[in-house]
Amino acid sequence: MFTGIITDVGTVLRVEPKDGAALYEISTSFDLNKTAIGASIACNGVCLTVIEKTAKTFLVQVSNETLDKTTLGAWRVGAKINLEGALKVGDELGGHIVTGHVDGVAVLESVTSDGGSTRMTLRAPDHLAPLIAAKGSVTLDGVSLTVNDVQGVRFGVNIIPHTQAATTLGQMQAGQGMNIEADMMARYIARQMEFKS
Repeated sequence: MFTGIITDVGTVLRVEPKDGAALYEISTSFDLNKTAIGASIACNGVCLTVIEKTAKTFLVQVSNETLDKTTLGAWRVGAKINLEGALKVGDELGGHIVTGHVDGVAVLESVTSDGGSTRMTLRAPDHLAPLIAAKGSVTLDGVSLTVNDVQGVRFGVNIIPHTQAATTLGQMQAGQGMNIEADMMARYIARQMEFKS
């Protein structure tokens, strides 16, 4: 489990296709002495398992399923990615409960200035649109955000200057894909409704 509060921006150092999947080596400022082999780190919102590490880097293996459902297949050496270590019992839940199980890819349609913040309008995949509600939570590239408004499959979020500076969101441009995870409660309510109809 995660909170959607990014604690580091890492850099992809190596991309190695392997048996139809991929290995990624990522640099971080995390104290990896406190991270065990087998631990989970959210990388742009995707929960990945640390399989090797050095003092400043960690290695993860990504399956075909993850490459198909997320933006990870587009990662190249030098790519900047949002990182968050797994939530520990007793940690502050500053964002919302995030599983790291990405539901799909949303497309960023526009980025505009909105007072002191930045307004992003995105298009959700059709199957996810019913899970996104105004004033609800959504995770984009691992960042916990509040949905401002929803119109069909489009929804808007505002990014404050701190979030722009502390994550990769300040570098995003129209046309790019972003990993999206719907709020966990919305998923379960939608599933229950399937059986009631």
